[in-house]
Amino acid sequence: MTDAIVIGAGHNGLVCATLLARAGHSVVLLEAAEEVGGMARGLAFGDGYRAPTAPFAYPLDPDLCRQLDLAAHGYQAGTPVATVALAADGRHLTLHEDRLEGVDIPAEDQAAWPAFRQQADDFLEALAPLFGRPPPRLKDFSSADRNTLMKLAWKIRFGLGRERMYEFLRLLAMNIYDVLDDGFTDPRLKGALAADAVLGCQMGPRTPGTVMSWLQRRFPARHGALSAVRTGAGNLSDALLAAAQAAGVQVRQGQPVQQISVDRSQVTGVVLADGETLSSGRVVSALDPRATFGCLVGAPALDAQFAQRARQIRGEGVVAQLHLGLRERPAFAGLDADQHGQRLLFAPDARYVERSFNGSKYGEAAAEPVLEIALPSEHETELAPAGHHVMSVNVSAMPYSLKGGWDAHKAALQEQLLDQLEGLAPGLREQVVVAEFLSPVDIEARTGAVRGHWHHGELTLHQSFMMRPLYGAAQYQTPVAGLYLCSAGAHPGGGVHGLPGKLAAQRVLATGSAA
Repeated sequence: MTDAIVIGAGHNGLVCATLLARAGHSVVLLEAAEEVGGMARGLAFGDGYRAPTAPFAYPLDPDLCRQLDLAAHGYQAGTPVATVALAADGRHLTLHEDRLEGVDIPAEDQAAWPAFRQQADDFLEALAPLFGRPPPRLKDFSSADRNTLMKLAWKIRFGLGRERMYEFLRLLAMNIYDVLDDGFTDPRLKGALAADAVLGCQMGPRTPGTVMSWLQRRFPARHGALSAVRTGAGNLSDALLAAAQAAGVQVRQGQPVQQISVDRSQVTGVVLADGETLSSGRVVSALDPRATFGCLVGAPALDAQFAQRARQIRGEGVVAQLHLGLRERPAFAGLDADQHGQRLLFAPDARYVERSFNGSKYGEAAAEPVLEIALPSEHETELAPAGHHVMSVNVSAMPYSLKGGWDAHKAALQEQLLDQLEGLAPGLREQVVVAEFLSPVDIEARTGAVRGHWHHGELTLHQSFMMRPLYGAAQYQTPVAGLYLCSAGAHPGGGVHGLPGKLAAQRVLATGSAA
């Protein structure tokens, strides 16, 4: 009998397993795929091409990097990138942390930009007690919960000061569209920021609460700039695997779990797909909570009301991916050669972003989608044959539940996307050696992300902090004694920062097997 079983070797599962093992526990880590890393790993396509599943990410929590000694296990941070807001006429705008670069930038926007970024950083600093530790309970506060709330209250009232506190409270539940409309005039800037606020979520910039979703996505920026994700030498997944094995974690790849065993509301272990049974009084799931409760535990082992709430977790993917193997670097009109390695974002204005989202509410693919474009081979030449390049495109909004089904529309949508890219980079079609178009359904099949959703549940106000993923399972524990959650579906949500895994491990060590 092992001390703990962790299901899923994505970055959060690897972090959690390693921290438990370093605390002296025997740990088995089970991964259904043949490779670890989950959505942080790369995907091979065509003959000799490889692309990252997530091309850009903020740095991993530096304290966690030191705690796991990841540098000693080969981890190298990716190359920092800026966001280039692409314009159809070649008048692109580049967003740096402290300035804007481009043609015809309004003077008032150039002046307002540093203040806007500073305000966002101040708001994130005020929210740090919520992001960086377990969220407080809604009732039956512990001393740790009281401490979190007191720190939060102090940072909001005294850290921000009276005027900024009022502004913080005013903006918190607003939609990002109105905030950007009040603060800026340049449509390129507003489009890029609007797209950032909703990327990966089934929301448009006019959806209430998208200011908070933007802040949640930006929280890891406190640790450094957005960077290109490595999939070759120095990548995070391999470093985490090495750290786990060095700590004594037994990592078993190609071992899908069929069931989490429960006896009288107490977890007893897991059953693998091949029938093997592993016993443990502690099981930590790095899978989407909907998969954990709905597929592995099952409604009969749960309270009926809790099972119903688990089924109602909102989160349906609206992002497809197009991976292209190219004979040479594409030539984007108006883009300098040294800018091709940056994050290229086509979202001409905030209304465009809203329109791209609207159809997804009715199961329709966007006629003019938002495009997040990466050329990862600019940073890692080994991702493609010599002289060739890889392009990865995140495409929004492409609903999981597409009207008429993906099989009927996939080929036509791929052609539509290639036409759109051709308009931005003339001659692109002639350079394509191989193309792979992944719908949210395909992403679910490849990565295990339920309904193809990046964050294992929407980053809405009603699914954040002490309500993530749902009431009754918000502090990594669940109603099943000994069963814990550590995926992006747990607090503080998605992103490659490792905090759900770290905080879940701390909860397991603090509570033992008691629920």
